Amino acid sequence: MALTEFNTMRNSKFLLTFFFLIWLSASACAQNQNQTPAPKTTASPDAADELRAKNIADPNKFALVISGAGGEEEYIKKFDVWANDLRSALVSRLGFAVENVTTLTEKNEQAKATAVEVRKAFTMLKSNCKPDHIVFIFFIGHGSAEGSVAKFNLLGPDIGAAEFGTLIKSLPAKRVVVVNMSSSSGDFIKSLTAPGHVTITATRSGQENNATHFPEYFIAALKGDGKKWEADADQNQRLSVLEAFEYANKLTEKFFKEQNRLQTEHAMLDDNGDGKGSEKIELGDGSLAKNTYFDSMLYQLAGGDAELQKLFADRIKLETDVEVLKARKAEMKPEDYENELEKLLLQMAELNEKIKARQK
Repeated sequence: MALTEFNTMRNSKFLLTFFFLIWLSASACAQNQNQTPAPKTTASPDAADELRAKNIADPNKFALVISGAGGEEEYIKKFDVWANDLRSALVSRLGFAVENVTTLTEKNEQAKATAVEVRKAFTMLKSNCKPDHIVFIFFIGHGSAEGSVAKFNLLGPDIGAAEFGTLIKSLPAKRVVVVNMSSSSGDFIKSLTAPGHVTITATRSGQENNATHFPEYFIAALKGDGKKWEADADQNQRLSVLEAFEYANKLTEKFFKEQNRLQTEHAMLDDNGDGKGSEKIELGDGSLAKNTYFDSMLYQLAGGDAELQKLFADRIKLETDVEVLKARKAEMKPEDYENELEKLLLQMAELNEKIKARQK
């Protein structure tokens, strides 16, 4: 339907419902592989492989990997492997520019995982990233919690959740994803929560203090099998933060069941700014994580066209706004919900036409 026709009939409730259903089925976040996004914001499996093979680095995202003190040789080795695997996945599979990925580890002589180096890394991030960039921060290691004070174990003095919250919230980037995969990480959510931020923790509280298995499965979600991501639940050739979280959650639960052991870790996700976190997305979180991606498929599809890149980014923002609105539906008056939804869908229609025109 042409935009002019849509504007003429914009007050039709039937049309609103019709367009909403069409948008849901055609969205880049379609829920099965038989649906086709319109306009094109994903790639076919072969095209996606070709794009990734070109290894086009996206300068608009940054990553900081902090692999803390292992304590015992077993964990020192394990954390080092995980940190290297994670860095490799970010650079070789997910389109991160090498110079935009900082890794602090126990074994890295040039960049040790100390409080001093962590603060330096955040200073660099603060000077390099911009509001429209996205920053990913990963914690691998052990954590601790005494009373209301949660900390991440580093070489030498540790840094607590409150200071990490200050460091992270000082970044200019409006979109920040924090994945704290350490033990006792659940208490970090209260300090890190903020609008536009996604926070994932391997545990639901500071009392879950056993060494975690969640990191192994979360990093596996990012690595994939070399051609595809098993965690890509909607088969759109992209990997969202929510998909990686749910994949790692599922495999962590499976591990404990197969080992016939009591599950000692329960991962949480917070992305609605309430500082509570949820194990399941139906509990109020997940809208932002669903539309935040580790990969850079849209940047690569744009082929260096800055205007098209911006249009794709604007589309993701609108999709996120719709998801957030849907989550608020129960607390809104029906007419207010419909008016807000109509406004967003009109913006989506205009944006879709711009994307189609630019792609010709």
